[in-house]
Amino acid sequence: MKRKLVAAILYAFAGGATSATLLAARDLADLSLEQLSNISVSSVSGREEPLSGAAASVFVITADDIRRSGATSIPQALRLAPNLQIAQIDTNQWAIGARGFNNSLTNKLLVLIDGRTVYTPLFSGTFWEAQDVMLEDVERIEVISGPGATLWGANAVNGVINILTRSAAGTQGALASAAVGTHERHVSARHGAMLGDAAFRVYGKNTRRDASSLANGTSNRDDNDHTQVGFRSDWERATDRFTLQSDAYTAESGAVPAPREYSGFNLLGRWTRDLADGARLRTQIYFDTTNRHHPGTFRESLDTYDLEVQHSLRAHGSHRVLWGAGLRHHRDHVENSPTIAFMPADRRLSRNNVFVQDEIALRRNLTLTLGAKIETNSYTRPEFLPSARLAWQPSAAHLVWTALSRSVRAPSRVDRELFSPANPPFVLAGGPDFRSEVANVFELGYRAQVSSQLSYSATAFHHDYEHLRTLTPTPGGLMVTNDRDGKVYGVETWGTWRAAEWWRLSGGLTRLHTDTSLRPGAVDAGVASSERSDPNGWWKLRAAFDLGSTSELDIMARHYGALDTREVPAYTAIDARYAFRPARRVELSLVLRNLFDRGHAEWAPGADWGRAAIAKVRLDL
Repeated sequence: MKRKLVAAILYAFAGGATSATLLAARDLADLSLEQLSNISVSSVSGREEPLSGAAASVFVITADDIRRSGATSIPQALRLAPNLQIAQIDTNQWAIGARGFNNSLTNKLLVLIDGRTVYTPLFSGTFWEAQDVMLEDVERIEVISGPGATLWGANAVNGVINILTRSAAGTQGALASAAVGTHERHVSARHGAMLGDAAFRVYGKNTRRDASSLANGTSNRDDNDHTQVGFRSDWERATDRFTLQSDAYTAESGAVPAPREYSGFNLLGRWTRDLADGARLRTQIYFDTTNRHHPGTFRESLDTYDLEVQHSLRAHGSHRVLWGAGLRHHRDHVENSPTIAFMPADRRLSRNNVFVQDEIALRRNLTLTLGAKIETNSYTRPEFLPSARLAWQPSAAHLVWTALSRSVRAPSRVDRELFSPANPPFVLAGGPDFRSEVANVFELGYRAQVSSQLSYSATAFHHDYEHLRTLTPTPGGLMVTNDRDGKVYGVETWGTWRAAEWWRLSGGLTRLHTDTSLRPGAVDAGVASSERSDPNGWWKLRAAFDLGSTSELDIMARHYGALDTREVPAYTAIDARYAFRPARRVELSLVLRNLFDRGHAEWAPGADWGRAAIAKVRLDL
């Protein structure tokens, strides 16, 4: 029992209006590559800017990409991003990372949904099984590989995933979808309308997934039942824009000795005012409450209160200044078990920041962006998070950029306050002096729109890490420490070729090398091996075919190198989707996953993922 407990702890470380949605998706598929390159992104500089001019390694997953992928969850949609390593752990859990140090909670990757951070301060990372949206309402997902700490703060170390849903005005009318597959079933509905000068939508969805199996056929008992409802409303008055949105969910996942339960509710409000001469003021506030119950391990109730203000000043000469501040407060309560305890059980945590960023036009086609954020947290001294980006655009079709950044992963409760068992002598003890993990990052990138048929992007990167997490043996057990340094370097590239009006080919390749070393005299009991769960590279390839005006065929192949420290071999998987529209407002589709593969492991030996099929009907009523 004790061995299983320690293993579990180490693992934790480790009408015309009604059919507008479907028509908009078809229109997006018909855009030229040049038009697609000018899709707006906001996660790089804090303001809307065309993708072609964004000085970062950013990949955009569009609404049409998601629809044509046949994805039924956020992690499946993220498989489309060539700059992400995606590994399925079980039916509910995923390891999603960028540029190395992937683990089951993505502790160096910041994830946001409509500006709301879903990074947990308990275990440091994202509980992917709790994150859900109605995928038909997603406008785009901006995936940045590389640090984003100046804008987004601590924990945006290796990347940022920003999931943005459409405004309520863009989701008018009714939509319903249902899907049934070999291992899952989904049903969802949404209705949007006008109420005076305000647009609103409401939605509800339910997802049921069967338990996965080991290679020998034994059930993992990880079946899942997730129900979620929500609403969003947007309205404008003169120079003001308002957004109010909310989600509530409850879920149960089969597990031993009893099902895991988790639920949550959030409420977000945003007010944006356009000021004179291009200036803008934005205020956002949200409340988020989550509850998790892992029988025999712990039960947690977490309340988060967040306030953020950003002010974009009017241009002054060659300077465009953006500044802001944020206040975040967590109220965390844990019911401990005899095997695992967070001490103290009740904790109030705060994270506050102020930042400034200045875009300086050195020449007509040369821009220097300097920024810095000072962020405080409940565990360490104030963290200084600076960045400098230089972008040169010799023509509208070419962009060369480089960046230097400093980012940190701030301590969480699992680093300092986790003890096992609940009473001494402890097998594992949190480190009272655990400090932030630090990354100093250099990037060099190039993006080009070679022609109306071909575009590509390439980025070289070098990360220097300090104070990485380790487990140091003590006379009584293990203690969490910061005794490892490391380097990660490599290149990531992707491109799109429109071979014909009816055929589009896109793909990407990432190569990386990870090298870590212990500080003199230090000993690591093994957590580092679980944190270096990275292949030396991967590639993804997608082909999209428009077969006349009513049919589509999409094929996606992905290959990941071996995870040597986890004894997971390399694998290649191929998925396919065929869709047919018998009527303007009806879409029928069939998705086949792992077509030529009886089963492969992605994260752990024995947990195999084999062939699966799912059929879906979508109605724009």
